[in-house]
Amino acid sequence: MAAAARLFLRGVHSKCSVSGVSTVPRTSFGPRLLKLSPSCDPHTKAQRRHAAHFTFQPDLVPTQYGPTQKMNLFQSITSALDNTLSSDPTAVIFGEDVAFGGVFRCTVGLRDKYGKDRVFNTPLCEQGIVGFGIGVAVAGATAIAEIQFADYIYPAFDQIVNEAAKYRYRSGNLFDCGKLTIRAPWGCVGHGSLYHSQSPEAFFAHCPGIKVVVPRSPVQAKGLLLSCIADNNPCIFFEPKILYRAAVEQVPTEHYTITLSQAEVVEEGSDVTLIAWGTQVHVMKEVAQMAQEKLGVSCEVIDLRTILPWDVETVCKVTCRLCPTVLSYINKSTSSMLRH
Repeated sequence: MAAAARLFLRGVHSKCSVSGVSTVPRTSFGPRLLKLSPSCDPHTKAQRRHAAHFTFQPDLVPTQYGPTQKMNLFQSITSALDNTLSSDPTAVIFGEDVAFGGVFRCTVGLRDKYGKDRVFNTPLCEQGIVGFGIGVAVAGATAIAEIQFADYIYPAFDQIVNEAAKYRYRSGNLFDCGKLTIRAPWGCVGHGSLYHSQSPEAFFAHCPGIKVVVPRSPVQAKGLLLSCIADNNPCIFFEPKILYRAAVEQVPTEHYTITLSQAEVVEEGSDVTLIAWGTQVHVMKEVAQMAQEKLGVSCEVIDLRTILPWDVETVCKVTCRLCPTVLSYINKSTSSMLRH
């Protein structure tokens, strides 16, 4: 490895020139060890890395949903699940380690409050978790499945895309599993490596029959999750895990919903449109500020919120308003199609 702390030179007479290296006396095994000097240590600067590449920007305190309480994102998820279990006697939560609260503590206290028959662990089998959830939903109960990390949702891909998404269609609307919601921690935190950092929403963004949602904040997370649970279609709800504790807002304590497939303009602008979802919304807001300060470019920032089906109308309206040429082209194309 290039970053190895020691290099082995085979043979007594081996000669090489390596800068920043000191020799170590030869051992009885023959090889001579070379140590990299502190100035060459690759870990010196790497240890100073920062997990977050952005600053979380909370929204204004919502007043339309009743009393609020300070919550981070994982607590807002817990609150949404608590509201659901208390109001829907058929609702069940299941997944790996959810009984004790989950690795990110999103289900903490719910088993004690509602019992082991409604909040329970499953085997380490994502395909089985989603398959079980489909069966629960088809039977008429509200199924809330947790995939411990979004990176491990791939074994369940067939169950989601070929079963859950197509259940209503293949039965001619006689049956459906619309009461299924699949939660999964999503995105990177800076030290999760390849199996705990992925954002797999693109794999599901082209599959009719399911909805895919990614929130940007605690307030959004609770409202959107409750909407997913109430929706008549199976939903995948990806939760930005870097925001679980970093994002804090005043979140309504009672039940409320935020409409799915409805984007939100979070920053007004007149020159360029920036579209993002989840964690990247905060990155784009910082980019918009930099563009204004350094380039004099006014950027409008849209939080897509629902990836599938996405809000075409809002995005096109904003884009056409910023670019009259595009609007003119769309109008001409529409007129031509209508004539033919």
